[in-house]
Amino acid sequence: MLKDSMEYLPIILPLLTLQLVLMITALIHLFKHPNVRRGNKVVWVIVVVFVNIFGPILYFLIGRGED
Repeated sequence: MLKDSMEYLPIILPLLTLQLVLMITALIHLFKHPNVRRGNKVVWVIVVVFVNIFGPILYFLIGRGED
């Protein structure tokens, strides 16, 4: 069982790293900038944290307000 999961590690590790970097970057931006274009900050925190890779991408595409 462990041997089977170890063969997927080169694929999973970069995806987990990408997810973590996107999530941290989106959360830092969200808390530093007062303007959020759509919704409120609490909703965007939930989306960024719980919608995996797509949550931070959605935030940067449609939720980020003007700087």
